Amino acid sequence: MRIVSTVSVAELKSAIAAALQQVRDGQSAITTASQNIEAAQGSLTAVTAGSGHDAVATAQAALAQAATELEQSLAATFAAAEQAEAYAATL
Repeated sequence: MRIVSTVSVAELKSAIAAALQQVRDGQSAITTASQNIEAAQGSLTAVTAGSGHDAVATAQAALAQAATELEQSLAATFAAAEQAEAYAATL
């Protein structure tokens, strides 16, 4: 049995616009998280200056990895939004 959708183009465009708003909200959250990670990196570097402890190096590496992954996540959201916008433009 095949189910046929009866969603209008206007409804589809509206749903895509709502999804894109959610993406923009997520991008804002990722940007805020990136700024917080950057601040944490700076604070950790300042308070542990001169420390050779392995835990400090591990923490700094983990923060650097988090920053990289957030950057990648943000790039992925931009790519997804671009594709959704391109699809909506074809409707």
